[in-house]
Order: sequence, then C-alpha cells, then structure tokens
Amino acid sequence: MRKIRGLIAAALFALVSHAAAAEPVKLTWYMWSSSEAEVTAWKHIAGLVTEKYPDISVEFQTTAFLDYWTKLPALAASNRMPDIVSLQSLRFPGFAGLMEPLEGRMTADKFDTAAFAPSIMSSFMRDGHQLAIPYDFGPLLLYYNHDMFTKAGVALPKPGWTAADYNAAAKALTKDGNFGAVVSTPDAFMAFATSEGASYLDASGKLDLSNAGIKKAFRDYVALVATDKVAPLFPASGTLSSTVANGRFTSGGAAMYVDGPWQVINIKKKAAFTVGLAPLPARDAGSVSISAGSGFGIAASGKHKEEAWKAIQVMTSPDAERYLAENGRAFAARSDAQKYWFDTAATGVVGAADAINTSLKTAKPYVTTPNWAMIATLFEQYAPLAFGGSESPDKVLETIQQLAAQ
Repeated sequence: MRKIRGLIAAALFALVSHAAAAEPVKLTWYMWSSSEAEVTAWKHIAGLVTEKYPDISVEFQTTAFLDYWTKLPALAASNRMPDIVSLQSLRFPGFAGLMEPLEGRMTADKFDTAAFAPSIMSSFMRDGHQLAIPYDFGPLLLYYNHDMFTKAGVALPKPGWTAADYNAAAKALTKDGNFGAVVSTPDAFMAFATSEGASYLDASGKLDLSNAGIKKAFRDYVALVATDKVAPLFPASGTLSSTVANGRFTSGGAAMYVDGPWQVINIKKKAAFTVGLAPLPARDAGSVSISAGSGFGIAASGKHKEEAWKAIQVMTSPDAERYLAENGRAFAARSDAQKYWFDTAATGVVGAADAINTSLKTAKPYVTTPNWAMIATLFEQYAPLAFGGSESPDKVLETIQQLAAQ
C-alpha cells in the first residue's frame, strides 16, 4: 500500500509539474508597419510561434515607422517595454542598453549564427554581446518604372549605369506632369553621398556634416529638386519623406526611387506598371550603396525572457525567413532563404537579381550614431528648406549638426 501511495504521489507531482510548465504565456511584440500587407505578414510570423509552442501566444502590436521610434523610448521610460522588441540596425545603437544579451541562450541552444549574413549579424552586437537576431538586410537599390522608360525610348537602368546616365534619364522623363526621379532623406541621400565618396561620420564615428565632401554631395542632391527640377518638392510634414517618395513612385508620378529590397511587398501591390531594379548609379566613388537590416531582441526588463527567446528563434527560423522572402517583406538575413526572394517575391521585377548581387559586392554597412533617430528626424524637418530654396544646403547641414549635438 505504501508503494502504491508513493507511485500515486509521484504521478500527481508529475502532472502538476507538467501543468505548471505548460502554463500559457502571452508575449507582447512591438513592430512597425506601413501597409495591410505588412500587418498580414507579421501576424503570420506571430502565428508560427504558437504553432510550434501552443502554450505561447504573441500579441502583435504595431504603429507607423516614424511613430515607432518615438513611442519605444516612452515605453522604456515607463517600464512598459514589450517582451520582443523590433530593431533596425540604423537606430539600434540608441536602444542597445535596453536589450538582453543573447549569447548565453544562443550557446545553450547551439544557435547557428553561421546561417546568417555576417554583416547584419554583427550590426546587432555591442561590447561583445549579441543583442538581436536579424530577419533581413540588404543594400539600397534604384527602383524604376519600366513602362515609363520604354515608352519614352530611354535606356533602362542597369549595372554600370553612371550618374550622367541617371541625370539624362531623369531629365528626359520629367514631362507631362511626371518627374524623372524622387528624393528622400536621410537614407537615400546617404547612399547618394557614399557613391560620391563623401562621409557623414568622422574618423571617430561621430556625425560630421561640416566636411567639404558631404556638403558638396548635399548640394548636388538638392540640385535635383531646386535646380534641375527633375524631382518634386516635398514639404516638411509628419510623414516620412521616404513614404511620400514611395507614394509618388507607385502612383506612376516619378520614374526612379531609392529604397531597400524589403519594399517589394508594398511596391508590387501598389504599382500598376512593370517595376525594375538596378544598382545605384555610379558617381565619383563608383556605385556604392549602403546596407542595413532589422531584427528582434528581448527587452532586458521583460518578464518572459525564456519564452521570448523561443519565439525569436521561430521568428527567424528557415520557415519564417522563407515566408518573408517569398512575400517580398525581407531579403532574408538567412543566406539559404535569400533564393526565395529571387524566385518568388522578385518575379516580374526586371533586373532584380543583377541589382541585388551587383550592389552587395560594393555595399558598405550603414553605420550610424546612438542618436540616429534624432538625426533622421532633423533631416526630415530641415532638408525641405534646402529643397524649397529658403535655406542653403550648407546652412541646413550646419543646423542639423548643431541640433544633433545638443
């Protein structure tokens, strides 16, 4: 009888322990989105977590990209950080102190870091700690309206295209109420400047908008709007200039536009024309794009770190990466999943494979400062003054430099 009681007690203990282990956990995940297509994609990724771990659900919370970077610090200040934090490599330095180091869990679970592109994996490291796992990366590329080019008889953008080719095409296609190009800041401008051989950082990695190279590059960029008038003027507003540029391009009002491969999901759904992709036009330093990406980390203040780590492994798994790549939301950080972007997402996009492969050979990591979110906002506020002619390009850069240092 004593033996039977012991067996019953052990069985009850096991059942209680299993029930405790399977206690449902709801994780919060904060992410930016710019379209319903993106929201659908991210909800699918959240669903993959529960599919693998039925006791873990992921509450997807989202907002516009610009709002995300103002709300995240507010959440941190009020101790309401989500369990899973989405991070962009450009703005990551400013939030690194809020994140949980992952290398211990990575070692314990034999997480295969070699499966990811080294450049973007290292972009989420600080002081020897891996603070996020990337899901995408890629160089900025030149999107173009294939139909506008062919109708006008203008040579299509392609690898080896030069700044002179770009300028000639922009002028030829600026007619009938449409523009040959569209500009945005700061990312597209920084890619423009890098191809000109200019640097926006000094040797110590601090913002430097006072050097002669970056000043010349900005004057040249502003000239596309103010002097050559091949790109439309956009006012300072609460909307990102890149979003305005995307809208102008996808509506058929501009022939050329610069953005990353992650925009394919939105552009293919919105554009009623054949889309083409090419590397950035070669300038003084050649065709030198800048490469960036995004990933997921665990809030250091989070209460469900083990479950969040399980979720992130699923969210950056081969299945998740394949889904995001096929749908055009990511040029996958996992090297093995990049083929799905080429095979599915980029289907019908002229020159996509050549554009990516050529650009990756010369692209430089988009290195930023801890206050890059502020710098980006300052560009959005003050660059339109230069485009509109109310301030000189040099004065605008001087203002941004001064305000960023405060």
